[in-house]
Amino acid sequence: MSSPYHNPVLLHESVDGLNIKHDGVYVDVTFGGGGHSKEILKRLGEEGKLFAFDQDEDALQNAIDDERFQLINQNFRYLKQFLKFYGIRKVDGILADFGVSSHQFDEAERGFSIRFNADLDMRMNRNSELSAYEVVNTYSPEDLASVLFQYGELRNAKAIAKTIEVSRSVAPIKTTDELKGVLSRFLPKMKENKILAQIYQAIRIEVNQEIEVLKEFLLQVPDMLEKGGRLSMISYHSLEDRLVKRFIRAGKFEGEPEKDFYGNIEVPLKKVGGLIVPSAEEIARNNRARSAKLRIAERI
Repeated sequence: MSSPYHNPVLLHESVDGLNIKHDGVYVDVTFGGGGHSKEILKRLGEEGKLFAFDQDEDALQNAIDDERFQLINQNFRYLKQFLKFYGIRKVDGILADFGVSSHQFDEAERGFSIRFNADLDMRMNRNSELSAYEVVNTYSPEDLASVLFQYGELRNAKAIAKTIEVSRSVAPIKTTDELKGVLSRFLPKMKENKILAQIYQAIRIEVNQEIEVLKEFLLQVPDMLEKGGRLSMISYHSLEDRLVKRFIRAGKFEGEPEKDFYGNIEVPLKKVGGLIVPSAEEIARNNRARSAKLRIAERI
């Protein structure tokens, strides 16, 4: 299945992982082009229900005309709050396909892609106040270096931040091409795209609070899933995947898992199967699938 808006990655594998019941209640927290949602609906019976979340207003154009479907135009960090509004306190499965949609990358004016010149934006929710412009032009050199190091894993983050600070003191950096020009000395031809991708990723994660959102979401999952309910999650970079893997294993992001009186580990989820990655055929069809990692867990 493909969509002009977004090509769903690991489509069948991720939906298979939900182990769908015909009369179950499911949530697709990253609706996008609706590819995963359509596949879930195919497997649901008449009594089933699917809720979907997407904060990007562009995704609303893909809403599915189906009585079993409800699209919520919100960030999935508010999962529990908005499902409660619809009278839903427990669900049988949750699917998440993190990262940026094909549509967001391909819309030049959104500023997500290194291929186009555009205003520094990178907001998934275009009503948000914080954009890439503010991060690049108003963050202290220390904070900017921290963003670049933590989220872009750039070893020369301090030097990059200092170069940005010097340039913006003369004139604001307004576009992606201007940012590339400012950082040209850090972009050797053979590695230009790779380094730019790391820089863009770091700024984008900060703009959209992606790590904080992921943590808030995962902490809600155990309360939202029925016993035996499944969580199917696709991540695209090591920062996300480490958090997902850690939460499944330990039920927290730092420290050791909780233990009961007898020393048995107490965690809310158990992993189902091993790590799943796209086939060579899928990557050939959709190059953006190349870094995808799927992990599946079940509520204990």
